[in-house]
Amino acid sequence: MNDTSKLSNEKHTYGQILRSSVLIGGSTVASVAIRIVRTKAMAVFVGPAGVGLLSIYESITTLVQSIAGLGISGSGVRQIAEAAGTGETERIARTVVVLRRTSIILGLLGALFLALFSRMVSIMTFGNDQYAGSVAILSLVVFFGLVSGGQSALIQGMRRISDLAWMGILGTLLGTIITIPTIYFFREKGIVPSLVGIAAMSIATSWWYSRKLQIKPPAMTYRQMRQETVPLLKLGVAFMASGFFTTGGVYVVRMIVLRHIGIDAAGLYQSAWGIGGLYVGFILQAMGADFYPRLTAVANKNEECNRLVNEQALVSLLLAGPGVIATLTFAQAVISIFYSVKFGPAVEILRWICLGMTLRVITWPMGFILVAKGKQNLFMMTDFAWAVVNIALAWICVTMFGLKGAGIAFFGSCVSHGFLLYPIVRHQSGFRWSSNNRRTGIFLLFLIGVVFCCFYLVSFWPATVIGTLVTLGTGMYSVRVLVALISPERIPGPIRLLLTQLRLLR
Repeated sequence: MNDTSKLSNEKHTYGQILRSSVLIGGSTVASVAIRIVRTKAMAVFVGPAGVGLLSIYESITTLVQSIAGLGISGSGVRQIAEAAGTGETERIARTVVVLRRTSIILGLLGALFLALFSRMVSIMTFGNDQYAGSVAILSLVVFFGLVSGGQSALIQGMRRISDLAWMGILGTLLGTIITIPTIYFFREKGIVPSLVGIAAMSIATSWWYSRKLQIKPPAMTYRQMRQETVPLLKLGVAFMASGFFTTGGVYVVRMIVLRHIGIDAAGLYQSAWGIGGLYVGFILQAMGADFYPRLTAVANKNEECNRLVNEQALVSLLLAGPGVIATLTFAQAVISIFYSVKFGPAVEILRWICLGMTLRVITWPMGFILVAKGKQNLFMMTDFAWAVVNIALAWICVTMFGLKGAGIAFFGSCVSHGFLLYPIVRHQSGFRWSSNNRRTGIFLLFLIGVVFCCFYLVSFWPATVIGTLVTLGTGMYSVRVLVALISPERIPGPIRLLLTQLRLLR
């Protein structure tokens, strides 16, 4: 293959990454705008204690879903993507049927489990059985979530990125329409019903978009069912374990904050956690939505696999850098806008979480190598190590530094995760960072570190001015580099005109 052909392929890949990022990113921005209204209403109507209670309920449902779901929302994407790659209609149909049926069965089992053990969960979480009834009602959230996850996996595996984006927007909008009046009239008593309403809207929208894939269910023998189900569950267990370690780690950290400081502190931690992952979240979602299925298709070709990871990492860094610096700079204003002035103590922990989220942008593309290659044990081991380090550091740091210790612990666990993951993927695929990625990564991490330190070394306004200038500078830099990576004709006309007027495109 000549150099021109290589360049063309690379530009096509960068264009694909940016297109997916824009679609999922646009969906996330719209969803975030809707969530701002919902979050603001929650903060005003129930305060830090109510937000803390909400975060604990969400941790419970997420943890149960990660266990009961057996990871099929993740393994389902891989199975559907593989089947779609063959172009065999019958194989695709068999995989879809098995995924849907399995999701419903696991959803019922997960809901039953939480309902039966609601009293025990309440005692373990809150130290009493006062919340057992509320926990039992959350079983509906578990069922709706698992069935919705199976339908979303189908859409993602078929790489219907536009449908995935609209599904997220509509689900969030409908959930918000239900949540605000519920919280307004019932206050803290409306938290659980609102979570049920949000989950119900999620399953409704996922069903609506999945039904557009008109796949006729084939007649299947027991042997065929088994052939499709075993690999789905085998890889799914790895996803389940990973999800359990991740959500379990977050759950335990919240319990540490709750027991050491109080429920108001849990609400402050939740507010910082939600905002810290907000901007980076759309990048990671885009990564999972399109990059994962594409990487799965070339998982056995190490050279191509490593090239895709480097390209994804570069685009993700360029998109994340300015956003993270802006969040560090305007953390105080962001907290007030999203929540209220009562959540001011969350600013410092938010800045530490931003540092950790930056490292996640770097490590996530590497982690997908293990997933795409089906290296379940290694995948589980790295996430288990992250959870252990996060919990251990949280126990130490919360005791020593108070609430901000939870943020310090998250950052420390992300650092250790990167050092553990890199040599593993290097051994599995020969992966190494490209020289371009190393330069870009060092440059952006240095600037992020400078802005972070400014808020500790100088007064607020000089630090804000420095952060604003760095945000604008890195934004211009990122746009220039991204524009250079893709062909001008692949840029939408209005955006191309704006970039030309700003002299960012010739």
